[in-house]
Amino acid sequence: MNADILKPVVALAAWTLVMLVWAVATRLPAMRAAGIRMRTLVGTTGAHADRGLPATVQWKAHNYNHLTEQPTVFYAVALVLAVSGQGNGVNAWIAWAYVALRIAHSLWQATVNRVRVRFWLFGLSTLTLIALTLHAAMAVFR
Repeated sequence: MNADILKPVVALAAWTLVMLVWAVATRLPAMRAAGIRMRTLVGTTGAHADRGLPATVQWKAHNYNHLTEQPTVFYAVALVLAVSGQGNGVNAWIAWAYVALRIAHSLWQATVNRVRVRFWLFGLSTLTLIALTLHAAMAVFR
């Protein structure tokens, strides 16, 4: 199978792991500084961390969570395109655009986090996902 669309799939999976490492690398020192000891925590949630840690630290963790939400649809649609033989050409380019926009969204949310720009990056990435989904639908329902 020659499906170029699998490259952006792997790239986004790798980026998700980069964000996980960045979140952990900033969160653990912040927890120590706040006097939070993991060995004594029982049944906490992300909301507890939001109350106890600086927002700039939590932005990385929030973005990691975002990368485990909508991109799951991207992974499924990209695999459908790859399996149906439609994972090259324009679909691969649209997939790369999705990944680039999600990485830009991550970097923005993890550093500046102004919601208006974040919203536009998310919106544009969603439009690329809609395009891929339509192409997948045309590939499997024709």
